[in-house]
Amino acid sequence: MSQKEIELILIRQLASYLAMAVFLVDADGNLIFYNEPAERILGHRFDETGEMPAREWATAWMPTDKAGKPVPPEGLPLWISLHEHRVATSRFWIRGLDNVPRYIEVVAFPLLGQGDRHLGAVSLLWEADHA
Repeated sequence: MSQKEIELILIRQLASYLAMAVFLVDADGNLIFYNEPAERILGHRFDETGEMPAREWATAWMPTDKAGKPVPPEGLPLWISLHEHRVATSRFWIRGLDNVPRYIEVVAFPLLGQGDRHLGAVSLLWEADHA
């Protein structure tokens, strides 16, 4: 991870050891990491996906609501946390990059460093009951 804030490097390191699915973006919204538990939900290894810009990750997994209507990037919890600097949560469908539909729940929160530096945002995600 070249030229990343130290806090992002440390969060990425922590996420790599966690059993919960973690998705991490920098202050510009660029995907910088998701861990192995997230790979199972997203249907692709991060090593194969790599970093990607916000507009790309926000649509790559084709998020849709329960009615099948596309969720715009601005409606995703991670996008909200990144731009509004607040916690956000939601449930929606994605189509994994392995082409498997999954109903997920996402909780996202902004990352603030010392001196109120906006560093990015993190989301925790898991497969949810769609009943």
